[in-house]
Amino acid sequence: MLVMDREVQFIGQSGAFLDAVERASRAAPMRRPVLVIGERGTGKELIAERLHRLSTRWQEPLVTMNCAALPETLIEAELFGHEAGAFTGATRARIGRFEEADKGTLFLDELGTLSTGAQERLLRAVEYGEVTRIGASRPIRVDVRIVAATNEDLPRMAAQGRFRADLLDRLSFEVITLPPLRVRDGDVAVLADYFGRRMAAELQWDTWPGFAAHAAAQMESYAWPGNVRELRNVVERAVYRWDDPDRPIGHVQFDPFDSPWKPAAPISPPRAVPADDCTTVLEHAANRADFDTIQDLRAAVDAHERAILEHHLGRNRYNQRQTAKALGVTYDQLRHCLKKHGLLERGQG
Repeated sequence: MLVMDREVQFIGQSGAFLDAVERASRAAPMRRPVLVIGERGTGKELIAERLHRLSTRWQEPLVTMNCAALPETLIEAELFGHEAGAFTGATRARIGRFEEADKGTLFLDELGTLSTGAQERLLRAVEYGEVTRIGASRPIRVDVRIVAATNEDLPRMAAQGRFRADLLDRLSFEVITLPPLRVRDGDVAVLADYFGRRMAAELQWDTWPGFAAHAAAQMESYAWPGNVRELRNVVERAVYRWDDPDRPIGHVQFDPFDSPWKPAAPISPPRAVPADDCTTVLEHAANRADFDTIQDLRAAVDAHERAILEHHLGRNRYNQRQTAKALGVTYDQLRHCLKKHGLLERGQG
């Protein structure tokens, strides 16, 4: 399924994703407020746009305000407007976001950061359909459908007295909770292919080579704390760094700050290893493993060794001498390991 946005496309096929989109589609024609909950990068703004575009207000304004982007002293003036002379620097009257969104939709992102004063004024606007500019004595009638988003636990904040419970009641006619990417079965591959193809086209590649199996497996197993936004960055970075468009992309870097030269605490030098011992050659380069799930030790070690080799081969464009240097082993030691795992044909001398 695909939902259009101004610059990106909302893509997914997992049941968790489709359920959230379906709930947004059903809520769109209603005039009631909607809360969109989700981790960063899950697409909350895209859901807000869908709610507007599928509503009867689709020809009217969709006004967006990030509540966390303004200092607390300016949020109320931004939301409700102000009259000339209402405060220092207010040289002329200015309408607020509510008036801008009249007859349309107002999307309040990062709702949980609103100050107590702004929450109280927002409550009146939702309850009575009226806003009062700062410095004015008379309210103004507005017809605004509110969609709000946050990654905060608003019921817990209300229980702690950090968010008005009565405002939460009025905004939560419908609550759409977006699933994180790590639970969207199959969507990582679909999204990676889409973002990869688009980046390849931007680079004017003749064909799209796709990702090597080990790189695709790494993306599937990654937790994606930044969700779709992070996946897009990882994929586009991997594509533009790849020098051989005719060969599947064999390296993805999840942490753009990862570098052998980044500041770090001193570490102990790696211990020397025998030239004929492939099992210990890569031991110092291994990542953490879930030892509780290992059933066949030999198979687990072999799989881990192979994954490390594939990762570093891809990172070094399959150049064996550079790969050996990166792993801190000799060329002969690396060749021994590659032969053991049937990977000799993957590299170049």
